[in-house]
Amino acid sequence: MKSIESSAKTMEEAVTQGLEKLGVSLGDVSIDIIDEGSKGLFGLIGGKPARVRLTVKDGSEDSDILSSLSLQSEEGKSAKEKPVKAQKAEAPRAEKPVKVDKPAQAEKTAKAPQPKAEKPAMERMPFTEKPTGDVELMDPATPAGKAQRFLMEVTRLMGVEVSVAASTDAEGNVRVDMHGDTLGILIGRRGETLDSLQYLTSLNVNRGQEEYTRVTIDTENYRAKREEALTRLANRMANRAIKTGRKVVMEPMNPYERRILHSALQQNEAVTTHSEGDEPNRHVVITLK
Repeated sequence: MKSIESSAKTMEEAVTQGLEKLGVSLGDVSIDIIDEGSKGLFGLIGGKPARVRLTVKDGSEDSDILSSLSLQSEEGKSAKEKPVKAQKAEAPRAEKPVKVDKPAQAEKTAKAPQPKAEKPAMERMPFTEKPTGDVELMDPATPAGKAQRFLMEVTRLMGVEVSVAASTDAEGNVRVDMHGDTLGILIGRRGETLDSLQYLTSLNVNRGQEEYTRVTIDTENYRAKREEALTRLANRMANRAIKTGRKVVMEPMNPYERRILHSALQQNEAVTTHSEGDEPNRHVVITLK
């Protein structure tokens, strides 16, 4: 029987080289491992080559260790390939849960148009020719009618449901009373919103007019209550000025409230009043006569 020794870095390489020299296949030889070899330090220094002896045999089955290793590696490769095929075969099954979600998406699509229901909210409180409540509708050509219609439209846009009553006194001045503002939205902080509405209404009424018409707006009797409070404040500050002998500087107020203070102390024989500063910080000063 013919045999040779073969050496290489690994046993597999040594067997391969020996088969090439003999010109036979792996099943035609028996293999004896002489030295398994070693890689050495870091696989570089002191390594020993692997040595094997290949003996040609007639029809015998290969019992070589390396052959069995190579067969196991081939089986391992085939085993690795099988799960991949299985995954590919099972891939279509993974699509089934996706189909189950489609009805939920359809429900979301069906619910999406619901925001359209908000549109009617934009059409609430349409402008009408009749004011809210039992209030007479004034002629729109008159100053009182202009003020009434203007405030009806503004309060509608603000979303405040109030009745707007307008009248004209003997001097031709317009007075407007709004009722229904229970939350004080039209009054604002210290009457700032009410004053702004009064200013805008005055501009609207006097636009294109030769003679100026004075416009006064009130809601929930706020002006009367505020005037009463300011009158009490003016008398209290006047007494302080008399007791201390020093002037008293009031906080900044709008022209309407300053006029109330001046009017409240006009008949007082001990003090006098005047305004100082620039808008919006103009204020009333109370001094001794």
